[in-house]
Amino acid sequence: MSGIFNKLKEGFIRETPTFQRAYKKIFRDKYLDLSSIEALEESLYEADFGVETTEEMISLAQKAFQSNGKSAPLDIAKLGAKVLTDALEGSEGVLKLDAQPSVICLIGINGAGKTTTTAKLGFQLKKDGKKVLIGACDTFRAAANEQLMSWTDRLGLEIVSSSHGADAAAVAFDSYNTAVKKEMNCLLLDTAGRLHTKTNLMEELSKMKRVLAKQNGESPHYRWLVVDGSLGSNSIEQAKVFHEHFDINGLIVTKLDGTSRGGAVVGIFRALKIPIYFVGLGESENDLRPFSIQEYVDAVFSSQEEDQ
Repeated sequence: MSGIFNKLKEGFIRETPTFQRAYKKIFRDKYLDLSSIEALEESLYEADFGVETTEEMISLAQKAFQSNGKSAPLDIAKLGAKVLTDALEGSEGVLKLDAQPSVICLIGINGAGKTTTTAKLGFQLKKDGKKVLIGACDTFRAAANEQLMSWTDRLGLEIVSSSHGADAAAVAFDSYNTAVKKEMNCLLLDTAGRLHTKTNLMEELSKMKRVLAKQNGESPHYRWLVVDGSLGSNSIEQAKVFHEHFDINGLIVTKLDGTSRGGAVVGIFRALKIPIYFVGLGESENDLRPFSIQEYVDAVFSSQEEDQ
């Protein structure tokens, strides 16, 4: 497992003790029984895997138990891993920067981590040899520009910004023209955090989308919702509203290194069927990583057998 996903594994160990106790009991007793099935079911709900995924896992565990009255612990982990792998089929987003510039617009509620994620994503693309420009379209939050400029200065990224209260769509327009002029491969647009229930702010997003489409009919090419993983299944409803207004075609799930609800990744994908491109696993610029089904599943289940 890659070092970065060890942070997710550690998060499950540290933040979800019920999940760990359930599996430790199975390993300690060397077989599955009715009480361990109940403990496992409780732990899966606590970790926010959702009703559908939990029921599928428990159904397989019950069948394994009923077939011979016992089942090896490793077999149970393999059953769970298969359920997650199947549930997440098609969830890995593949970033293709075919347009010049390819425009990625990051949206979401306050506190999800859009601004820091924008900078981290720019840094990752820069490391991959791409020419990246960042547009500071969060003109609503007073300190947003300063925060983003601090990141871009430190990471050596170019930025277009304006004053607090400026028209966000105008900043997006200027950013796009600058990206074209400088022959950038990618334009990242940070937007203001907004509650999905605030009609005026949602309309601002729609206006930005219309302005960018006039520059290029397919722009913004990527419309990614930044989701706070610690909110668990509560993120699903807000994501549906953003999707209605902005036609979301990708997700970034943040704060998965320290959440007891890391199972929500599965529920969010199952509900929305929108690919997950990146996950945030810490505060460093290197802690934003492409989402991998295999690494995610390993992070959930591998620690169980390693700790025995």
